[in-house]
Amino acid sequence: MDVLVIGAGIVGLAVARALGRRGHSVIVAEAEGAVGTGVSSRSSEVIHGGMYYPAGSLRARHCTRGRRMLYEFCRSHGVPHARPGKLIVATSEPERAALEGIAERGRANGVEGLAFIEGREARALEPNLACVAALHSPETGIVDSHALMLALQGDIEDAGGAIAFHSQVGAIRRESGGWQVEVCGEDLSFDAVVNAAGLGAQAVARAVEPYPGERIPRQVLAKGSYFGCLGRPAFSRLIYPAPMEGGLGIHLTLDLAGRMRFGPDVEWVDAPDYAVDPARTEIFAHAIRRYWPGLAKDALTPDYAGIRPKLTGRGEAAADFLIDGPAEHGLPHLVHLFGIESPGLTSSLSLAEEVADRLVGSEP
Repeated sequence: MDVLVIGAGIVGLAVARALGRRGHSVIVAEAEGAVGTGVSSRSSEVIHGGMYYPAGSLRARHCTRGRRMLYEFCRSHGVPHARPGKLIVATSEPERAALEGIAERGRANGVEGLAFIEGREARALEPNLACVAALHSPETGIVDSHALMLALQGDIEDAGGAIAFHSQVGAIRRESGGWQVEVCGEDLSFDAVVNAAGLGAQAVARAVEPYPGERIPRQVLAKGSYFGCLGRPAFSRLIYPAPMEGGLGIHLTLDLAGRMRFGPDVEWVDAPDYAVDPARTEIFAHAIRRYWPGLAKDALTPDYAGIRPKLTGRGEAAADFLIDGPAEHGLPHLVHLFGIESPGLTSSLSLAEEVADRLVGSEP
């Protein structure tokens, strides 16, 4: 088939790669001038283990499977990555139960190597840490997300596909057994369309005729800011607090050079805004000192911010990934991806295989 994938973020690139490897002719339409300029370029670059998500959910299944696929892809393609592991910490006794729940979900999801340890054992691993207990995840890693996207782009092009930059998609209409798509003002014909537009997924879906508008979920934007940290690294592993509403808490991650950074927090916003407010420094410092009392004054520096395209908002349970394909909406060779936030990077290669299966499967 001739397939149009809309969006050249990590998930869109992974989908295009999966389709190209199956022999389909693939074009990726990207409104910006480079890959991954949206959600994909503003993440923590963490390869997640898969222990946070309800058993049987798309997030649980694709995170765990996708993690294994991603490590193999990074090895085979020379993508810089590391597997330092992480500690999810309880800084008070009431938080211990939260960790036990995470461990139980992790075991149900098939996450390897999880170990519940007491505070003294955690401090033996990370002497600067303050906690009463921790959950050790040795499979958690970090990756150079830009190098990952370039490797995916290379595989797409090796399979004969291409990425069309500065290509804004307009109306999408079902005609003559295929899809007519307006790209930069011109109508082009495709056999199939995948909407992997991230923050723009709902807008793309509204442009599809005759896709039912009532199927388009609301989009809730959660801004997450990150702060860098001056000085030498105080930890060799990633450190996560017990999860908070809307996210996993202000955690400590490491880049591949070993530098520490903290975030993201959760700030509900009405429109994308990537400015990091220096006034949030004290909020970060207070949260960090719960597990790292040794954080020096004035060590935090504003770094960057990202926007998560959530399907649920404040006070609501986190939604699963939403894949709306032919079997669900009744239109052939059309797949929409909604709410692909964390762990979207980790899940990308596994998600791509499911999208390809749904796209080229039997008619609804």
